[in-house]
Amino acid sequence: MGNRYVIARADQENAPELELNHILWEPDCGIRAGGRIRHDGENLYVTLWAEEEQIRAEYTTPPSPVHEDSCLEFFFMPEGKEDYLNLEINPNGCLHVGFGPDRHSRKQILPEDPKTLFRIRTERTGKGWQAEYRIPGTFLREYYPDFRFSGILKANVYKCGDKTVHPHYLAWNPVASAVPDYHRPECFGEMVFG
Repeated sequence: MGNRYVIARADQENAPELELNHILWEPDCGIRAGGRIRHDGENLYVTLWAEEEQIRAEYTTPPSPVHEDSCLEFFFMPEGKEDYLNLEINPNGCLHVGFGPDRHSRKQILPEDPKTLFRIRTERTGKGWQAEYRIPGTFLREYYPDFRFSGILKANVYKCGDKTVHPHYLAWNPVASAVPDYHRPECFGEMVFG
């Protein structure tokens, strides 16, 4: 079994922090990342950050391969499901969303106004950058009709940058693959709603 994380209520102070401390496939270049995921019974709230000096942020509109930029990613599905959602965001707030069972059988999701739907906010910080967004329950139920803010999500959180000055791959839960591949739901950890 992999890592386990409690998704705290949005109004809970000191919600637990995720650490992306598995450095994969490339030598450690000093980039660090983490985040918090919370909920209020109607939305998931995702906050992810990176300590990264040389930021790449080329893409501004979806669909774009934001994994080539400095990128923070959240992949998840309710326990017992086979298709997972992946949300990948760069420092410009350009969000890539996909849905399916694996890397090769995914469909790209293009909401009409993602910045409004997800309330995307990004900012540069003294040490790097941060992204915040919400995932509404109404959106989740389009893909998981019986979705509730309870039970377990199978999930992983990643930091990457395929075309950055220092290509890098970090993960919250370890990924068993000889080559860079985050699309491995069998390597997801557990996130439990608190």
